[in-house]
Amino acid sequence: MSTLLEQLKTMTVVVADTGDIKSIQKFTPRDATTNPSLITAAAQMPEYNDVVEGALAWAEKQAGSGAATAKVVGLAIDRLSVEFGLRILRIVPGRVSTEVDARLSYDTAASIEKARYLIGQYEAAGVSRERVLIKLAATWEGIKAAEVLEKEGIHCNLTLLFGMHQAIACAEAGVRLISPFVGRILDWHKKDTGRDSYPPAEDPGVVSVTTIYNYYKKHGYKTEVMGASFRNLGEIIELAGSDLLTIAPSLLSELQSQEGTLERKLDPAKAATMDIPKTPVDETTFRAMHEIDRMAKDKLAEGIEGFSKAIVLLESLLTERLKSLAAKAV
Repeated sequence: MSTLLEQLKTMTVVVADTGDIKSIQKFTPRDATTNPSLITAAAQMPEYNDVVEGALAWAEKQAGSGAATAKVVGLAIDRLSVEFGLRILRIVPGRVSTEVDARLSYDTAASIEKARYLIGQYEAAGVSRERVLIKLAATWEGIKAAEVLEKEGIHCNLTLLFGMHQAIACAEAGVRLISPFVGRILDWHKKDTGRDSYPPAEDPGVVSVTTIYNYYKKHGYKTEVMGASFRNLGEIIELAGSDLLTIAPSLLSELQSQEGTLERKLDPAKAATMDIPKTPVDETTFRAMHEIDRMAKDKLAEGIEGFSKAIVLLESLLTERLKSLAAKAV
């Protein structure tokens, strides 16, 4: 009998949710996705010292002699994200997701500029933009940035997505892919209700992604649904059939070690037969829906803050590494 992972790959594109090259090599996913927390964690691993120091050397050269440390570090962070992406793309046959600085989440123009810069770095390294997804937070500003970028052939992955209003706005903007955060939705509901657990089929994160998937397929949207941020195997099993699922190495190991029959739960043909009304979402509607959706409002703000803190930590780490390298060179 085949493993759950093998069966899942027949109905869903499996994506590795990690910046660790070794984990990606082990599980042979089609795509891989990173975020600031994963990049910061990878940058602290001894096996990636050469990647970090290479990024700093590149940034110093680009900044020019006498450049401020902050400028060098800023360039190095972008370069580090791209360098990890390039290494991942040597392993996976598909795409890598690279995230725009979360501190730009409410600035459409700055997000567009940063995305173009990152894509330029990939293309300068010989990688087609078709193999890169630019990750942006699913704020209204991030969605509007993605709408512009998609028209330029720069495809986007809208992350930190928790509410139906975010999902609909992304689809109407022509976004390539969304990443609803299953586990974080569950976390919020457990805390809000005081419950310790939910049966997998009733898991609020599972219900949310299922609803989004069915809405997209019913109304013919091309935006891909990629469930993310899983807390347990049950969530993944309930979302078998989703366009994509991005899964951490620990859960990929569980899927790889277990056998049994995996039933397809999400199916576009079934969704097409459902009675699901269409809900247009403009900016006024988006902001009104966001204001009354406590979970989405809380988790989006919390997610942006968390990713921003990871970037600040990475800036601190790279600043110290830069000082250390300078001292060695004396």
